[in-house]
Amino acid sequence: MSLAHEAAREAAPFYLPVGTESELFLLAFRRRIPVLLKGPTGTGKTRFLEHMAHRLQLPLVTVACHEDLTVGDLTGRYLLKHNETVWVDGPLTRTVRQGGICYLDEVVEARKDTVVVIHPLTDHRRLLPLERRGEIIQAHPDFCLVMSYNPGYQTILKDIKQSTKQRFIAIELNFPPPAVEKEILIHEGGVGEDQAALLVELAGKVRQLKNRGLDEGVSTRLLVYAATLMRDGLPPLDAVRCAVLLPLTDDPLVQQGLYDLAQGVLGGRN
Repeated sequence: MSLAHEAAREAAPFYLPVGTESELFLLAFRRRIPVLLKGPTGTGKTRFLEHMAHRLQLPLVTVACHEDLTVGDLTGRYLLKHNETVWVDGPLTRTVRQGGICYLDEVVEARKDTVVVIHPLTDHRRLLPLERRGEIIQAHPDFCLVMSYNPGYQTILKDIKQSTKQRFIAIELNFPPPAVEKEILIHEGGVGEDQAALLVELAGKVRQLKNRGLDEGVSTRLLVYAATLMRDGLPPLDAVRCAVLLPLTDDPLVQQGLYDLAQGVLGGRN
C-alpha cells in the first residue's frame, strides 16, 4: 500500500465540533452508557458517528430503520444453507458479540415491538436475549448502542417510548453556527470563502421560514450538494435551485418565493 493510500485510510472522517458533543460521546462510551442523537435531518449525525468510531478505532454498523424492520432483522434468524438450517446473526447481534458501535438510524421509523429488544442492552445488564436460540449474550466491553431521530417528525403514531428514551443520554446536534458551516462548505464542497458565505447566508434566511411554509429548514448536507455543483461549474442560482430549493418543497408558490430569496442573496449570479 502506498503512503498516500495509507494516509487516506488513517484519516478521520471530516467533522467540525460545534460544542462538547465529542467529549460527551467519549464519556458515554467509557461508562458504557447508550447514546441518543437528536436533531434535524442533514445536520451531521452520521458523520459525527463515523468520526467518533474512527477516533475510538471501532467498527460502525449502521441499521437504517423502517416500519417493516423486525426483531429478526436486528438479532438474526435461521436460514437454509447447504441443505441444513443454520443460525445467522443479525447486525445488532454481531456487534454485541464482537464490539463496536451499532447505530440505529432514525429509530422512530421502526416498529415499537422491534425496539423493545434493545432494552436489556441499555441498562447495567448489557444483555441481548436471543429467544429463538435460547441464548443470552453478554455485550462485549467495547459495544456501544447509538440511536438517532429527528424530533421535528414526532407524531402520536411515530415517536420513541419514554421507557426507551430514558435509557439513553441524549446529544443534540443542530445546524452549525455560520462560521463552522462555512468551513464545512469550503472543505466538503470545495468552494471559496465568498461562495460559502453566500450559501450560509441563504441557509439562515431559509431556516427562518420553518413552519411558515416549510416543514424543515435547509440542511447542511444540501448546502454541501449545492457547493459541489458550483465547484463543478454549475451557475450558483441553478445549483441552489436543484440542490436546495426544489428538495425543500413541492409547492410552486413556495418554490418561487425561495427562488426570489436566493436571487436576492446571490445577486442574480449565474
